[in-house]
Amino acid sequence: MMCDFLFSLVCTGEIFELKAELNSDKKEKKKEAVKKVIASMTVGKDVSALFPDVVNCMQTDNLELKKLVYLYLMNYAKSQPDMAIMAVNTFVKDCEDPNPLIRALAVRTMGCIRVDKITEYLCEPLRKCLKDEDPYVRKTAAVCVAKLHDINAQLVEDQGFLDTLKDLISDSNPMVVANAVAALSEIAESHPNSNLLDLNPQTINKLLTALNECTEWGQIFILDCLANYTPRDDRESQSICERVTPRLSHANSAVVLSAVKVLMKFMEMLPKDLDYYGTLLKKLAPPLVTLLSAEPELQYVALRNINLIVQRRPEILKHEMKVFFVKYNDPIYVKLEKLDIMIRLASQANIAQVLAELKEYATEVDVDFVRKAVRAIGRCAIKVEQSAERCVSTLLDLIQTKVNYVVQEAIVVIKDIFRKYPNKYESVIATLCENLDSLDEPEARAAMIWIVGEYAERIDNADELLESFLEGFHDESTQVQLQLLTAIVKLFLKKPTETQELVQQVLSLATQDSDNPDLRDRGYIYWRLLSTDPVAAKEVVLAEKPLISEETDLIEPTLLEELICHIGTLASVYHKPPSAFVEGSRGVQHKRLPGSAGSGESVESPDTGSAAGVSEAPPAVIPSQGDLLGDLLNLDLTPPTTTGPPPPASSGMQMGAMDLLGGGLDSLMGTGFGAPPAAMPASFNVPVSGGLDDLFDLGGGVGMPMGVFNPPKTVWLPAMKAKGLEISGTFVRRAGVIQMEMTLTNKAMSVMTDFAIQFNRNSFGLAPAGPLQVLTPLSPNQSIEAALPLSTVGPVMKMEPLNNLQVAVKNNIDVFYFSCQYPISMLFAEDGKMERQVFLATWKDIPNDNESQFQIKDCHLNSDAASNKLQGSNIFTIAKRTVEGQDMLYQSMKLTNGIWVLAELRVQAGNPNYTISLKCRAPEVSQCVFQNYEMVLKN
Repeated sequence: MMCDFLFSLVCTGEIFELKAELNSDKKEKKKEAVKKVIASMTVGKDVSALFPDVVNCMQTDNLELKKLVYLYLMNYAKSQPDMAIMAVNTFVKDCEDPNPLIRALAVRTMGCIRVDKITEYLCEPLRKCLKDEDPYVRKTAAVCVAKLHDINAQLVEDQGFLDTLKDLISDSNPMVVANAVAALSEIAESHPNSNLLDLNPQTINKLLTALNECTEWGQIFILDCLANYTPRDDRESQSICERVTPRLSHANSAVVLSAVKVLMKFMEMLPKDLDYYGTLLKKLAPPLVTLLSAEPELQYVALRNINLIVQRRPEILKHEMKVFFVKYNDPIYVKLEKLDIMIRLASQANIAQVLAELKEYATEVDVDFVRKAVRAIGRCAIKVEQSAERCVSTLLDLIQTKVNYVVQEAIVVIKDIFRKYPNKYESVIATLCENLDSLDEPEARAAMIWIVGEYAERIDNADELLESFLEGFHDESTQVQLQLLTAIVKLFLKKPTETQELVQQVLSLATQDSDNPDLRDRGYIYWRLLSTDPVAAKEVVLAEKPLISEETDLIEPTLLEELICHIGTLASVYHKPPSAFVEGSRGVQHKRLPGSAGSGESVESPDTGSAAGVSEAPPAVIPSQGDLLGDLLNLDLTPPTTTGPPPPASSGMQMGAMDLLGGGLDSLMGTGFGAPPAAMPASFNVPVSGGLDDLFDLGGGVGMPMGVFNPPKTVWLPAMKAKGLEISGTFVRRAGVIQMEMTLTNKAMSVMTDFAIQFNRNSFGLAPAGPLQVLTPLSPNQSIEAALPLSTVGPVMKMEPLNNLQVAVKNNIDVFYFSCQYPISMLFAEDGKMERQVFLATWKDIPNDNESQFQIKDCHLNSDAASNKLQGSNIFTIAKRTVEGQDMLYQSMKLTNGIWVLAELRVQAGNPNYTISLKCRAPEVSQCVFQNYEMVLKN
């Protein structure tokens, strides 16, 4: 504390001294004092107390002192807005100073002082400076307009500064033109729909004239502006390319990349048979090669851009392969990027030297680089068919090195080669099997298992090899487990007599002992296929596979077009569109390349293509990772074509038709799972129809409707997360129909239209039974009620918690995602009342392990009132008996997918705590059913 006190005393003393010096009559002393103030400010000391004294120093002819004072003003004006107004008169006076440097300094400082109170005083000085006779003042004023627009856009528009800015594009000085273009581009970015930069051939000609005489940054602004122009025809396109081409030889790499961007865009409009087109391709290669002689960081940026260029036009650099050969002292990020481009440029003409290089790289010490090199050899084999044999031979040589990570990568790529060239290189399988024990990475193990399963008939001990993997099945990754399941089923279909035990073992592990839904689902599918129709099983599992494509890692064409339009920016380094990483209120425009010459595609109006009957679908909206499950990514948010349930299955499962597994599905699943007791209700024996039935072999129907408890509406989607759209809702069941009742509220400033809704796969197959009916536009501050009927025949996937529902809602603004939970009573069918004898038989038949017990606390209903209340939610009381003053209610309910839940509810007179025991063949449902009991009884 003492130290802080002494420090504050020193600071106070220092400020007092500076104050005295600032008010000195001697100019030199005053200047030195301001320097000391700026030095203190730079190291973080608070010298705002000196504001009035520093402002008094503005009245000077000394340019250096004026610069220092303006620097101080920019820093402290925001914290001292009332004091800053004192400086306005000096600004206005300085804007009329005979010295152009002082005029420019004044207008620059005005633009940097972001204080609303001052902006209105700056309009007149700024207007004069925009029309100043000196170009240095005009170019400074042009940038000031963009800064002022950021503070108060309305003021700039009202004062007519935007029109003045447009006039400056015709200025005689190239630097004024460049700054005017930069300012207009900056303003246009924050207002994507405004046509500020009205580019026409006359304007383009002025910009191209200014291009030759600008500074390097001015050239970048102009080139970026040119890239947003769409020429009328190929002649204009060629003319612009000819005038931009000299920029390719500029020393600044940013200018070069901006020029490449313009040329890449305008080349789309040039006919490929044109002589100039070939000349332009040749001119583009040398500057790109030159960029690779810079420092590593610049090299990396250049390589990321070249990667895009090569994907769009590989012919530009097809003769420059050697430039991308890796140097020993390249950083790893440069090495990996070069390797990627080498593969893209690989062709029959250069494959020999590429393979020689890659084999050399595979013996390096850097593990990541070696792995990528080995993978690259495999990619070469897939891309250039003539080189496949040589690539396989190279990979076998690398396997013989016995270096663990090299062997594993080699096996992964050989699997891909087998898929590209089936029945051609299988002679190497024996060598691969020798290295089975050394595989410890999931991807390599999965690849080896795939090879063994695919070529099981050629491997004598295939069953032993796969059995060795099966020993640690639960310790394997999901990737390996899935591959192992498929491989053993393939083996079984090829050698059924020898491997029946093995397939039963893996199916049991995958379905009964695993909690992974993907693995379980695949296991059940195989199980049913093998149990019912072995011919179909062979057709499905051993079907001929499509050949893998040459380039699996190419960027999607629509995205590539957009990234080409962003060459030289951060988007081209990330390989992501700006909308994926730019946040904030500024609109991000999606750019596209113009239609190629002769394609018949209009380059002026995006609508003309669709008018002619050729329409391109927009790129899918992809939410960031961590929003909702991937299935929501590809939602088709259009109304469903049919609203009714699918047609019933034509016949039930014919278990005895031809059973490869011997005892049918039931023998594998055990007595407690597959076969229902003899006295089960008829609804238990309906054919399997989808949903969770597929897992539990249960079915169901719908009976007489009854009322249900309706929970109150809650907010599902807050307005702050959905650009002003708020959705609150609840679920109800009326007359056997489930409905999602919603209130849609518009808390934004714009009208909302074109609503659509879609659900992710969920535990009980809930899906919209029709479109979301919002018939009128939703105006600002308006709310609309909407009721969406739901069906239970949608795709099924187990959710956590079980009653979780993930929803996507689309409108004219965007697609929004949210999740909500529905009460499970929505799924209780009206025919859920069991006969007493059936109830007793079923209760005994369900294993005791499936019984769950819960406490319902603070419930003050007697047993009859509880029974009546629960019946409203389709929870039916079968019987009631009283034992030692305790009422015991025996109840049943049936879910829409045919799962029965049995309950024993114990109600003790005078005791507010109930005990409930639940039994179900799907015990994971019990928790949701208990929560529903609690909700109904307490409301």
